[in-house]
Formats: sequence, C-alpha cells, structure tokens
Amino acid sequence: MTVNLKNGIDNLLFGMKQKDVEAILGKPNKQFLDDDKNVIYLYNKEKLRLTFYEDENLRLGYIITSNPSATVLSHQVIGKNIEEVKNALPIKDWETEDFDSTINHFNESNWLIFQTEFEEVIRIELGAIINDKDEIEWKFK
Repeated sequence: MTVNLKNGIDNLLFGMKQKDVEAILGKPNKQFLDDDKNVIYLYNKEKLRLTFYEDENLRLGYIITSNPSATVLSHQVIGKNIEEVKNALPIKDWETEDFDSTINHFNESNWLIFQTEFEEVIRIELGAIINDKDEIEWKFK
C-alpha cells in the first residue's frame, strides 16, 4: 500500500466521490457520518478510514491507515521507531502534538501525520493539500 504524498494512497486520489472509491475497493465494511456530517468509510481488510467532506460535495479529502504494508517514499513505517522513520525520509519539518499516550508528528507541506505510541508509528494520516488561496487541490477531476 503506497502513500502518494499530496495525492492519496494506492489508486485512491483526493477528490474521488464515493462511487469512484467503491469501484476500486467495493462497498465499505462500515459507513457513518461524523459530527460535521462528513461521510466516513471503513475498510477492515485494508485498515483504511476514508473521509468524504460534506462541504466539498462529498469528495475524498482525508485518509487514515494502520495497514502494516503502508509505505511512504518506499519506506515501511507502521510499527517502526518514529525517529528512524523521520531520519530515513527527506521530510525534515515536523511539528509534534502530545495526546496522553500518543504523539502526532505532522508535516504541513505534505499534510502528513504519523501517529505514534511508545515511539512506534501506529497510523498514518494523509489529507488533501490546501493551497495559498485556501482551496483544496483535488487530484481527481
């Protein structure tokens, strides 16, 4: 499973509609609305959580995975030590935010989060890029 920075993951591209995603992955194992009325798809086998933004005509705008096969720039990251992961990647600008037992390591230019617990990466979050005009840069037209 390849994380394509600024674009999506594998064949999933930011901007896809639910029907586009279902054509690739099939129906989700679970579907629900979050507090902002965004549609959330959960795929158990793939360990994917996909968010379709309600205020953006239900386009795919956010992806979370804890799939152990997920790679970022050819580096497998789930279960790996966060410092080793960050040192292996060419991305050097990281902000951290501490949440009790977990820490988020965030790179804004790629809208990438590595969530860690006990200094190991437990999940990857990837969001669509927002440009200087405060508009989302959709990759799927």
